[in-house]
Amino acid sequence: MKEELIARVVQVLRINMSWMTWNLFLAFIPLALSVWLFRFKRGGSWLWWLGFLVFYAFLPNAPYLLTDVIHLIDDIRTIQSVWMITLVLIPVYLLVILSGFEAYVISLINWGYYLHRIGKSQWIWRVELITHFLCAVGVYWGRFLRFNSWDFITQPDAVLTKGVEEILGKQPLVIIAITFVVLAGLYWIMKRVTLGLSQRDSRIGINSGRTNSKTPNI
Repeated sequence: MKEELIARVVQVLRINMSWMTWNLFLAFIPLALSVWLFRFKRGGSWLWWLGFLVFYAFLPNAPYLLTDVIHLIDDIRTIQSVWMITLVLIPVYLLVILSGFEAYVISLINWGYYLHRIGKSQWIWRVELITHFLCAVGVYWGRFLRFNSWDFITQPDAVLTKGVEEILGKQPLVIIAITFVVLAGLYWIMKRVTLGLSQRDSRIGINSGRTNSKTPNI
């Protein structure tokens, strides 16, 4: 019985690994672009603007991982073991979902860093709210209409017609509003955690540097 249960868990994880890996890959594309765009480059060139558009096209993939919790519900019904669900399944899902959302958080932190660098710090919170809304729409398009980021290139007419028509209904607007609130709330929390940990590491590095400066070189 135990061997059968373990085999079932392994099978479920193996099936999930393909879409988890793919979704994480898509989530880390905007993170990589944010480092390139907002940390190392300065806007103005056509290449920067192209990268900026690609960044926003792929950014909803990061918070989209929050909606993958629906797969967890199906897996719980399949495994039906409290210990396996608690010790294996839930930690795996938490790791994947939080990794994706952390990519979203760091991407926006980098965006805010860029705005601060060019003297537009007062725009940071506005840009964050606009981005939360755009990503809420993107998450709805991805989860319910099954659009992908590259559909802006492969079928822009469908995105602009079907996508816009669908979000004007009462139910889609409610879902998008709830998604916006969830994104804004989680982002506010995780941004402070991320910046807090970053500042703590910086202080540790500074103190370590001071300590090392007092030790003789070998």
